[in-house]
This record gives sequence, structure tokens and C-alpha cells, in this order.
Amino acid sequence: MADVQPLRGLRYAPEKIKDLANVVTPPFDVISHEAQDRYYARHPYNVIRLELGHQGTNDTSLSTVYSRAAATFAEWRVQQVLQQENTACYYLYQQSFLYQGQSYTRTSLLARVRLEPWEKRIVLPHEHTRTKDKEDRLQLLRACATNFSPIMCMYEDPQGRIRRLLNTYAEQAEVQLTDEVGEQHRLHPITDAQQIAAIQDFFRERQIYIADGHHRYTTALTYREEIREQRKELHPQDAANFVMMALIDLDDPGMLVLPTHRLLNHLSSEQLAVLIPERLGAYFTVEPASSTATQAELIAHLAQRGQEQPTLMVQTEAQMLFLRINEGGRQEMERSGHGEAWNALDVAQVQRLILERLLGITADQVAAGNYIRYTHETAEALQAIAQKQAQAVILLNGLPFRQVRDVAQADERMPQKSTYLYPKLISGLVMNPLW
Repeated sequence: MADVQPLRGLRYAPEKIKDLANVVTPPFDVISHEAQDRYYARHPYNVIRLELGHQGTNDTSLSTVYSRAAATFAEWRVQQVLQQENTACYYLYQQSFLYQGQSYTRTSLLARVRLEPWEKRIVLPHEHTRTKDKEDRLQLLRACATNFSPIMCMYEDPQGRIRRLLNTYAEQAEVQLTDEVGEQHRLHPITDAQQIAAIQDFFRERQIYIADGHHRYTTALTYREEIREQRKELHPQDAANFVMMALIDLDDPGMLVLPTHRLLNHLSSEQLAVLIPERLGAYFTVEPASSTATQAELIAHLAQRGQEQPTLMVQTEAQMLFLRINEGGRQEMERSGHGEAWNALDVAQVQRLILERLLGITADQVAAGNYIRYTHETAEALQAIAQKQAQAVILLNGLPFRQVRDVAQADERMPQKSTYLYPKLISGLVMNPLW
């Protein structure tokens, strides 16, 4: 199935860049304007100048953020700041981090993966994409013909064979750095011919699930078709046929999918009046939360209930309620037009039962952001009403990625803001040229 190949990556030359922590960044889509300025100031060769350049007030059709990225990229290559590997290789990429006081390590394989159309069911998505985001990444790809950061993807390996192979490189990794938030990153090229062959053979029998990076994958498909049209013919091994991915075992112990809580505003008094046990009881078994429970106890209770079956917590100024779908809710979900995997998602139950059926908020209104904003911070969500930042809050548990896999297998798309993979992959360690 999947064609996963080694690549001749572009990397910062160690003789030019002594501390890689000064030139790498988080992915472009989580960088604020303030962080962008900070990365610009941190180092003249910071990858921010390629991945997310500053837009100028005097920009023209000939001088854009994308043309400047291309000029900067060419200059760095001429100066040998960026150097290409002599031979193709895979890379171990490992991230070690803390979350809520617990240590995790997530192990990835960096590789180039052949682009496949969605209908071939080799690379599977789980969410919809937005046109604006795709257009930005497409213009950058046209200008630079390079993947500056990998797409995060998952694969199934019940025996953990690839993860064990990768872990043998971790202790003596060629690159080891600690980023600005204290996360540790390890990178090591894999050049052994037998191991390369074994990895390729393993993935020939696998599907790949996109975890984070749907826009960039869609953009890569579009770019490949543009190149094919320009050249009239594209060799199967042409680099434009591939995109760089960080491939992670579905059962990797460092794979965290955090919840994305819903903060509701601009609700009418009639809508707010619906969020009471009597009305919610049409679709949910309702359990009032203890009025004396601490935040930690509420979160623990939500997590414990969530291990048994999907559980939500709805908070208003008047009360806090734990909700678990009942028979009436299950019957309503069966009328959703979606399959079993989608109907089992807590975020799907929020969308259909609470937002659409009880509050009358349509999917289009959700997409437009008229009523809802989102946060991954549980403490922020629990304080939002007291701080007058929300009229109502819906707290969720994190999804096991196997549920995401099931939705992708069923060829469905998850509701907006269903998953937040933590931590994000870093940009700037390895780049994938498409020439």
C-alpha cells in the first residue's frame, strides 16, 4: 500500500549553526504574531523566514512573503547554511516532554511518502480542510518547492517493530536539543541498507492516517498536478510525487490527543434555559457535579467517567452537570446520517445533540465562529464563566487516536476542532526538497 521512501534531506550545517534551538520553531499554524517577531529576532537563519515570513506594507505582486522566502532559501543554500544529505536516509525523530507532571516520549520516522489521491484509501484523512489555509501553503510550495516541516501521520504496528528499531538510535542521536519550552528533540539519520529495506517492506502493507496536516497534504496533491501539467510527464520517482511525513505508531505511548473544550457566547436567554437537567435529559443521563469539588476533582471525575463511556461536562453560571448519552440520545445519533464510529464520538454528540438539536446552532454557524470559541486548557475553560468569558462551557475528554482511526476507516470526517495532537512537530530539523 504506502510507498515510504528515504529522502536526501536538507539540514542546517553544524559548522554554521552551533545551537539548533535558535533556528527551529513550532509549526506555522500555531505561531502568534508576537512569537513570529521573537523568532525573527532570535537568529538571522531562523526557519521562520522560510515557513512564515513577515508580510510588508509595500508588498507587490513581484515582492511577496513567498518570493522573499524563495530568495532567502536560495541564499542560505548558496552560503551552505543548509546542506543536502549525500545519500538518502530515514530519520529517527523523538520528542520527550512533560504534560501535567508526567513524562512522555514520542517516536517518529521521518520519510518521504508517495502522494496518493484520497479515493485510493492508502492515505486516509479524518477532517475537512479550509480553502484559505490551502492557498497560503500552495503559494509557498510553488515559490520554494520544499517541505519545510513534516505532516504528522499514524500507522498500525501492533508488535511495535518499527518503534523498537528507531529506539536503538535514540541514546546516541546525532542531533539533541532542548527547545524554548523545555521539550527535548533527538534526530538521527538511518543509512543502513538492510534497515531501509525492512522499513520499506513494512509500510508496503500499511495504510497511513493523517493526524495533523490535512491542508499540507491536499496542497502537495495540487502542487504535484501543477508540475505534471507543466512538464507534460512526471517520472514516478520525481520528488514532486512525494511529501515529507513524521510517521508515528498508533500505539506509541507518547501519543497524546488532548481535548478541545467549547466556550459558548452570544446565547439568548431561551437558549441558556435549555441547558438544564430536564431538557438535557432527553438525550443524556445527567449527574450534577458536587458544588464543593475542586477543579482537580472535577477533571478526575470527567476522565474516570470517560473511560467507561463518552462523558461531557456542561457548566453554566447556575450549575455543573456530567452528561452521558442515553437511549434517546443514541436513537437521535442514529438519525445523523453518519456511521457508528462518528456517532460514538463525544464531539459528534456535542455537535448534534447539544448544539444542533437543543440550542439550534447549525454546523455553518459553528464553522463561522458565531457562538463558539475553543481552548485546550482545562483550567481556562473551568474559569471562563467566573471571568465572564463564556455563558456556558462544554468540557470533553481527549480522544484515543484509535477512535480517529475508526472514523477515517469509515471514510467520514470529524466535527470541527475534534483533535489536538500534543506536542506539535518542530519545523526546521529536516527539509524535503521537491527537485
